[in-house]
Amino acid sequence: MSSTKKSNLEKEKERLEALQNREKKFLAGMYGDFFGGRIDDLEKKGREVASRASSKVSGSSSKADELMNRQKDMSSRLNERTDALRRANDALREVQSLLDNPLYNGMPSLTGKGTGSVSGTTAGTGGAGSEIDPSLMAGSDGDLFTEFAGNTPGTAQAGFAPGRQETAAAGQVKEEKKEPETDPMEELDALIGLSKIKHDVKELADFVKIQKMRKDGGLKSVPVSLHLVFTGNPGTGKTTVARILSRIYRQIGVLSKGQLVEVDRSGLVAGYVGQTAIKTSKKIEEAKGGILFIDEAYSLARKDDTFGQEAIDTILKAMEDNREDFVVIVAGYTGPMENFINSNPGLKSRFNKYIEFPDYTIDELMGIFDMNCKKYDYETDEAVMAQIRAMIVQRKLGALENYANARDVRNLFEEIITNQARRVAAMESPTQEDMKKILLEDLEETAAQDAQEAMEKAGKIEAAGKTEAEKSSAMEPAPDAAEADKPAGAEPAQDEN
Repeated sequence: MSSTKKSNLEKEKERLEALQNREKKFLAGMYGDFFGGRIDDLEKKGREVASRASSKVSGSSSKADELMNRQKDMSSRLNERTDALRRANDALREVQSLLDNPLYNGMPSLTGKGTGSVSGTTAGTGGAGSEIDPSLMAGSDGDLFTEFAGNTPGTAQAGFAPGRQETAAAGQVKEEKKEPETDPMEELDALIGLSKIKHDVKELADFVKIQKMRKDGGLKSVPVSLHLVFTGNPGTGKTTVARILSRIYRQIGVLSKGQLVEVDRSGLVAGYVGQTAIKTSKKIEEAKGGILFIDEAYSLARKDDTFGQEAIDTILKAMEDNREDFVVIVAGYTGPMENFINSNPGLKSRFNKYIEFPDYTIDELMGIFDMNCKKYDYETDEAVMAQIRAMIVQRKLGALENYANARDVRNLFEEIITNQARRVAAMESPTQEDMKKILLEDLEETAAQDAQEAMEKAGKIEAAGKTEAEKSSAMEPAPDAAEADKPAGAEPAQDEN
C-alpha cells in the first residue's frame, strides 16, 4: 500500500472518530451517560469483531503464501529435473560420438536399437543427433555399460533394463513395413452408408480447396471456418470421418500434418485449479497441424464447473491464435451438443457448421458385419446371415434411443467369432475351412443371452409401468362417502331453501 493511500486512510479514520465523539457528547448531554456508555460498549464489541476478522484474514493469507511457496518449490524441482535430463542427453551424444570411432566397431548403439559401424554412422539409430530412448529412463541399474559385459561383436542388447535382450546382425536395421497410404477420398467413398455425410464432406473440401487456390493466386478469398460439430448416436462413424477429413485437409494444403488427436473430458480436465489449462494446452500442442477431436464435448459445460470452463476458454484462445493450422471438431449426441454450442457465445461464433450422422439402417448394419467377415477371413452361409440379421434387429429394437450402431455390430462379430474359436479349438485337427466357417451353433449362446436380456428389460419396463400406475391412482381424490352410498341413478337432494 502506498504512503499516500495510507495517509488518506488515517485522515478518514480520524474524521470518523471525531464525528463519533461529537455524537456521544450530544447523546450524553441530552439523555445522560446511559447512551454514551452503550455506545462505548458497542464500539468495544466492534473492535473485537474487527480484530477476529483481521486474524482470520491473516490466517488465510498465510495459507495462500504457503501454497504459493509449495508451487514455486515444485516448479524449481521440475526445472532441476529438466536440466538433469538435458545434461544426460548431452552426455549420451558425447559417448555416441566416441562409438563412431573405429576402435569401438561392433559395440551397440546407446539407444539399444542397433550397432555401431566402422564408417562412423549408426544405421537407423544413434549418431550425434540422437535423443534419449524413453526405455532407458526406467529400469536402468548401475553403470550404463554394465549390460555390455560379455557381448560378442555383432550382437546388441536392447536397452539397459535387466532381462531385456535382443540380438540383431551388425549393421542391419529392422524397418517397419508401412502400408501404402491410400487416397482419403477413396476411403470416404468406401464407407458403408453415410451418403449425406459424404456429400457434405466433399462439398466442404471443394470449397476450402478453391478458396486456398484463390488466396495463393492473389485473389480475394472468403473466410471459412474449418471447425465442425458432429452430432449423432454412438457408432455412426463420427471418429472415422474426422480421421479421413484430417487427411483431406492435409492433402489440399490447409493442414501441415493431418493427424487426429482424440480426447474427451478426462483428457482435458485436471483435478486441481490451474492444472486444466496446462493439460488442455498439451493436447492442443499435440494437435497443431491437424485436428483436435473432442468426443462428448458437452461434458465440459456442466453447471458450476470451473474446470470444464477453463478447458473451453483455453481451446477458444488456441482457435483464435492458430487459425491457419489448427482445427477443432466437437462431437456428441444431437440435443446436448446444440445446447453446448448455444451456451457460450464464443463457441457459437466459431462452430457454425453442423454435420448430422444418422443411425445405420438394418441393411447397412448387415453390410458392416459382412465387411468384418471378409476383412478377417470368415465365411457364413444364408441361414447364418438370416439369424444374424434377426439378432441385429432385436438389439436395435431393444435400444432405440442409444443404440451403438456399427460399434454394437462389431461387438456382436467379436462375440460370435469367440464362440466359433471355442468350438474349433475342441477339434483334434481343424482345417483352414473349419477355422473360417461360422455355423449356426456359434450363434446359439449369444442369441440366448440377447433373449434373456430382452426379457429382463421387458420385465423392468412392465414393473416400472405398474409402479407409475399405482402412483397415479394413489394421487386421485377418494370419492365422498355420502356420494358413494347413494344408489346408482339417484337424483341429488334439492335445497329446501
